[in-house]
Amino acid sequence: MSRNSSSPTLPIIRSDVPSISPEITTTRNPSERPSKCHVDDTTTSENVALPVASSLEESLQAKIERLGRERPPIFTTRWSEISFVFSIIMSQFLTEFFVSGFTVILPTLIRELDIPQASSVWPATAFSLVIASTLLVFGRLGDMWGGYPIFMAGLAWLLVWSVIAGFSINAVMLDFCRSLQGLGAAAFLPAGVMLMGSLYRPGPRKNLVFAIYGTSAVFGFFGGIFVAGIVGQFIHWGFYFWIGAILTAITFATSIFAVPCSRPAKTSSNKIAMDYPGAAAIICGLTLTVFAITQSAHAPDGWRTPYIPVCFSLGILSLLAATYIETRISSQPLLPASIFTTPCMTPLLLALFLLYGTWGIFSVYGTLYFQNIMSATPLQVVAWYVPLGVAGLLFSVLEGFILHLVPGRVLLIISGLGAVGSQLLLALIPLEGASYWAWVFPATILSTIGIDLSTILMTVFITTTYPTSRQGLAGVVINSALQLGVALCLGLADIIQSDTVDEVGLGKSYKNTFWFGVAAGAVSLVLMAICGNVPKATSDLTADEKEELMREARLESTPGGAGATAEE
Repeated sequence: MSRNSSSPTLPIIRSDVPSISPEITTTRNPSERPSKCHVDDTTTSENVALPVASSLEESLQAKIERLGRERPPIFTTRWSEISFVFSIIMSQFLTEFFVSGFTVILPTLIRELDIPQASSVWPATAFSLVIASTLLVFGRLGDMWGGYPIFMAGLAWLLVWSVIAGFSINAVMLDFCRSLQGLGAAAFLPAGVMLMGSLYRPGPRKNLVFAIYGTSAVFGFFGGIFVAGIVGQFIHWGFYFWIGAILTAITFATSIFAVPCSRPAKTSSNKIAMDYPGAAAIICGLTLTVFAITQSAHAPDGWRTPYIPVCFSLGILSLLAATYIETRISSQPLLPASIFTTPCMTPLLLALFLLYGTWGIFSVYGTLYFQNIMSATPLQVVAWYVPLGVAGLLFSVLEGFILHLVPGRVLLIISGLGAVGSQLLLALIPLEGASYWAWVFPATILSTIGIDLSTILMTVFITTTYPTSRQGLAGVVINSALQLGVALCLGLADIIQSDTVDEVGLGKSYKNTFWFGVAAGAVSLVLMAICGNVPKATSDLTADEKEELMREARLESTPGGAGATAEE
């Protein structure tokens, strides 16, 4: 039996073991220090099991509850766990840092690099578009090679291209650097979720860790705006990228020592391979489709510009080809149909897709409205977003403590109401003389309710639903809904704003995007209210343990099953 399992597992029960036998556990001797690099073999039958029935032992439910609150055995000290959590949450922080802050500093870049207005959307969009297009590929690489190498490679890649981006001399170089930055984030985002999901058992401790992870996105959003506001007003714009590079370097250095180097177990059931045809079709399809939608608002003749319908058609055809490959040809599809067999998973993912889209609209067009219509300086924008960070911290930590007490549907409905309320306030805000405290402040609070509650809840739910061997896929599902929702909804909002600005003016064109956000949030709210049957995040068996129990039950129910079990 491996002594370096990634999470504490329950002792095994076998049909041939007397009830008075001592339990077989994976508990490590306190004096024994675990190896940093370990084989992630939690899916094998030797360490996934039930407690031996004995009056001297605690009940199964009590044992599950205890394990759900304990520190994972791979972390020998509290500081080792804190360092790990810091490394993972910083990956989320950095992603939001390079998204939100760029919106604030973009006017400076347009002026300094002489970027045409028609091309100004791409430096902001390229980062998220590349993440959304390549997440599935990096999620599969994580399942193949383990989370550690993919996570570290992503951080190193982001570090290099963040430094280079600060030296950009024209729009083309900036677009190129932003795209390559996105590759780094696409690598470490699913890997980070994979590492957390495989190390923490279902229970209050996992809930709190994932709540902190969700909070880091809000702090990254605020941190990006804060740094960009300072840089844009006082120093050279390149320091925005270089400060981000310094934060990435700190995260990389910490991760070298703090992140466990897990490797997938080399078993016959874990021979995961890359689906190259599916990967190519998905990347081409998503990139071309989102490009066509986003660029159509700035093309000379809109959708009548020849390359727009060509790119859109090729993108749709590529997505159709990807669907055929994934469902009919590939033996190991990047997006297996089995993920949609979980009850209500499909409508919930659609709801999250739209909900995250409203967050993108708030973060981009809300910031533009504050600057261009309400005449807020970069530092004022920073101050206006301070409640976002404070409220995000409070709500996320509170949710971490109540996830095992409150039904998921209730939290999802509250999240949807927050998203709709935030967009509605911005849509109704007066064009002149609007009060920050009456409109912007409550919209900011509601927006963090909308994004935080749903993100934390669904991250815990999805990582708990999938087995250890598919935690990379779990990370992909979560981040794909986020990044694709933001990219596509921003593209559609850009079309709405560009097509109406000449007719109604800049302020009302921004308001039109907020009304689109209200509609998207309302659809998301309805879907979550109807289909949000997410259970309380209580201490429970892991997905691997449940699968093992079902396998043992099937063996016991077949002739010779007990003998077969005893021989294993």
